[in-house]
Amino acid sequence: MINLQPTDKIHDEERQGEALVVDAPLVRNGRKLYIESYGCQMNFADSEIVASILLDQGFETTGDYKEADVVFINTCSIRENAEQRVRNRLSQFGVEKRRNPNLIVGVLGCMAERLKSKFLEEEKLVDVVVGPDAYRELPQLLAEVESGHKAINVLLSREETYADISPVRLNGNGITAFISIMRGCDNMCSFCVVPFTRGRERSRDPFSILVEAQDLFEKGYKEVTLLGQNVDSYKWKGNDAGEDAAIEVNFAQLLEKVALVSPDLRVRFSTSHPKDITDEVLYTIAKYDNICNYIHLPVQSGSSRILELMNRTYTREWYINRIDAIRNIIPDCAISSDIIAGFCTETEEEHQETLSMMDYVKYDFAFTFSYSERPGTLAARKFADDIPEPVKKRRLAEILLKQQQTSLFRLQHFVGKTVRILVEGTSKKSDKDLCGRNDQNAMVVFPATAGVEAGQYVNVHIDRCTSATLLGTIVN
Repeated sequence: MINLQPTDKIHDEERQGEALVVDAPLVRNGRKLYIESYGCQMNFADSEIVASILLDQGFETTGDYKEADVVFINTCSIRENAEQRVRNRLSQFGVEKRRNPNLIVGVLGCMAERLKSKFLEEEKLVDVVVGPDAYRELPQLLAEVESGHKAINVLLSREETYADISPVRLNGNGITAFISIMRGCDNMCSFCVVPFTRGRERSRDPFSILVEAQDLFEKGYKEVTLLGQNVDSYKWKGNDAGEDAAIEVNFAQLLEKVALVSPDLRVRFSTSHPKDITDEVLYTIAKYDNICNYIHLPVQSGSSRILELMNRTYTREWYINRIDAIRNIIPDCAISSDIIAGFCTETEEEHQETLSMMDYVKYDFAFTFSYSERPGTLAARKFADDIPEPVKKRRLAEILLKQQQTSLFRLQHFVGKTVRILVEGTSKKSDKDLCGRNDQNAMVVFPATAGVEAGQYVNVHIDRCTSATLLGTIVN
C-alpha cells in the first residue's frame, strides 16, 4: 500500500497488494497492464520500473484486472502469510483467465525468484515468472508467451541498478516519492530470504540519484525517501561526471547531496542497520532541517544471544550505544524498529530482554511479528522452529501492548505544541479533514481549511492524540 503510516499489526514488508495506475501521454498499442504489489517499499519502487519499461512498449495501465491484457503480481517472500496471500490472489486471477484465455498472468519479485519454475509447474495459470533483476527482459518474455510458450528469467545480477530508467510514479499523490539508491543485501541474517531473492548488494551511482531527485522536485514533489535494504552501507566508487578524478561517495555524503537539491525538498530514508549507521550520518541529519528526524533502526531482539543466532552481527550493548548516539546528536529524532517474537530457542528471560529494550528506547512505533521459518534460510537449515505457536502469540501480544503504550507516550509529547506538516491529502476517514506527516513521521489529521491543499507546508497546533495519530488545527 502506498500509505506508509505503519501499524503495530502489519509489518512494513507485508503490506497488502495494491493496483498501480498511471496516466502518461504515450503512444498506446491498445493493450492494458495491471500491476498489484505486495511487501516492502522496494517492491513498490520496482513496480514503477516495470511500468516504465512496458509503458515504453505502448502499454496503458489500468486499475481493473478484468480489463487488462497482462496482469502482474509483484511478490514478497519475507513472511509465510505474505506468500499465502499471493497464492490466494493468483487463484482469483485464474477465474478471469478461464474467462479470457488470452490474459497473460505473471509473477514478479522475490517470490518469483525463490520459487522459480515451481510457479509454472504448480500454478498452471502463471505464464511468466520474472525475478527482481530481469525486468528489462519483460518485452521479450511477453513475446515468448504470446508465441505459445511459458517464460522465466530469475537470474540475479551483480550490476543491475536500473539507474538509467526513469520510474513512472504510480498511484502517487504527486507529493512524495521513492528513490531506489541500491539493490540487494550482503547481510546474511539467518531468518531472512532477501540475499537469496535480491542478490548481492550494489549501489547506484549518485549522479543519477541526484538527477532523479531534482526532476521530482521540479515536477512539484516535496518529499523523497531513499530506499535500500541497508542504506548505511551505500558506497559508490567511480569518476566524477566530466572529470578524470576517482571519487567515493558514502551514505552520509549522498544524504547531504540530496538535501542540497532544495531546502523545500524533505528527505527520508529506509532502512538503516545498527551495525553500519555512523555518527557521520547522524551529524548530517542534524545539520540539515529538510532531512527528517526519523530513523528506522530494526533491533529484532533485545537478547545478545538471540542476535548472534540471527547473525545480526551486533550485541545488545552495541545497539544501545547507537540509540544513545541518536539521542545525543538528534535529541528530537523519532526511532522505529522491527521486532521478532519467538525466534528459535528464545527463552522467557530473552523475551523479557526484548521488552526491556523497548522500555529503554521507547520506540515511536514498531513493526512486530512472530517468527515464521522461511525455506532456504540459515535458520531453517540450522535451528529448529521450537517455540510453540501459543507462546509466540502471547509474546507478540505483550510486545504489541508495550508498543501501543510507548507510541502513545511519544505522541503525547507533541500535544500543546505546533508542528510543521507537509500536507499529503484528504484524511481516509473524512473528506472534511486533511492529513500529513511531521518531521518525525507521525501522521497528523486536521480540519480542511480554505486555500490549504496537498503539497503545502502548514503549521498545525496539536490538540490531542491517539496512540497512532496526532489531531490538531492549522495556525498561522
